[in-house]
Amino acid sequence: MNVLAFDTCFAAASAAVRWRSARGEWLLHENYEAIATGHAERLLPMIDSVMIGAGLTFADIDRIAVTLGPGSFTGLRASIAAARALALAAGKPVVGLSSLEAMAERASLLLGIRRESRKLAVAVDARRGANYVQIFGENIGEPLSPPQLLTAAEAAAMLPAGAVVLVGSGGPAIASAAGRADVEAVLSDLQPHARQLALLAPVLPVLDRVTPMYLRAADAKPSTAPSLSRRIGP
Repeated sequence: MNVLAFDTCFAAASAAVRWRSARGEWLLHENYEAIATGHAERLLPMIDSVMIGAGLTFADIDRIAVTLGPGSFTGLRASIAAARALALAAGKPVVGLSSLEAMAERASLLLGIRRESRKLAVAVDARRGANYVQIFGENIGEPLSPPQLLTAAEAAAMLPAGAVVLVGSGGPAIASAAGRADVEAVLSDLQPHARQLALLAPVLPVLDRVTPMYLRAADAKPSTAPSLSRRIGP
């Protein structure tokens, strides 16, 4: 199964293609950039770059994979819109998973043996005193909670018993709030990566609708001020 995957949920943008070569080898071509803004402008050039690097056209792709959130409104909208547009244009199915689950997969890879026998909590600073949090069991791909928007104290209170490793930008604050010797915060700069998404895509269920997971209402709200009537003529 040839997969195109991409993510723009937080402070990075990434795209990856995983495909089988003519000799039957599984290959992966990827592009990753740490960026705070400009996700919408960077995403399509990144997708174009990995597709050219893989030597594939969209007709060669069997499945599109995207992170569904939570994340920044601008970044998340960019990837969801791209997934919908590419799926419609190319007639390809879309799969997805939470940005926090993608981070959990990457953390397990980076931590290696340090991850063994410990539960994993992914926490991303969502600003205004809140964090996006999801907790996982000792086994990769075993979520113990859905993605949630929590304060550091709320997240600390829901950490499971036993050794827990916290990853992501919200990890240090939650570890401090927990005040437990068996809770360790590492990989505070961790971001989702399309590489993990591309590897997981073949076993993910196809989505009927590609719907973003925001968890928080938009900052921008419709104006409640009286509208000015438009003057026509002199």
